[in-house]
Amino acid sequence: MRKNELIDSIATETGLSKADATKALDAFIGATTQALQQGDDVALVGFGTFSVSERAARTGRNPQTGEEIKIPASKVPSFKAGKGLKDSVNHR
Repeated sequence: MRKNELIDSIATETGLSKADATKALDAFIGATTQALQQGDDVALVGFGTFSVSERAARTGRNPQTGEEIKIPASKVPSFKAGKGLKDSVNHR
C-alpha cells in the first residue's frame, strides 16, 4: 500500500475528505518524526512502538572490490509490532 492508497483508506473509513486525511497522515508522520528526533519513543497500544536504535561502528566490505571500509556509528528508526498487530497478521 502506498501513501495515496493509505490516504484513500483513511478518508473512506473516517468520512474525511482526501485533503483532510492527507493533513492527518502528514501530521502523524511529522509528530512521530519529531518525537524520534528528540529521542522519544512513540507507543501505540496494540499496534506497536516506534523508537530510535543505535548501531555501533563496524567494518564492512565493498562487494565490488573486496576492500574493507569503515562504517560509522549511526542512529536508525525502528518499529516493534505490538501484540494486537502481530495477532491480526498471524490469524488471517
